[in-house]
Amino acid sequence: MSADTTTEQLTSDGIVLTDAAALKVKTLLEAEGRDDLALRVAVQPGGCSGLRYQLFFDDRSLDGDVTKDYNGVGVVTDRMSAPYLGGATIDFVDTIEKQGFTIDNPNAGSSCACGDSFG
Repeated sequence: MSADTTTEQLTSDGIVLTDAAALKVKTLLEAEGRDDLALRVAVQPGGCSGLRYQLFFDDRSLDGDVTKDYNGVGVVTDRMSAPYLGGATIDFVDTIEKQGFTIDNPNAGSSCACGDSFG
């Protein structure tokens, strides 16, 4: 197996959380004083392009959840959202122009000006 194939399989296998995003999530969880929460990433109907992302802390475990660990941070995706998020990268940006989580999703065929939805 070539290095390219291995990289492709890893990135298409699920969500990728960058080190900056993992650190920010860990900091937020520590501020909450909770170690039982995971970052849940979901795709819901809505937004100007038909689908929108949801990121929130969750202590639930749903049937069919896909769970990954990034430096001690749990990232959970429900089984309905997982196909839309395979290979998506979640990053945390902290600049003068923008602060917050960003999602780079190769599965998004289109996007719109609102920035958090796709179709």
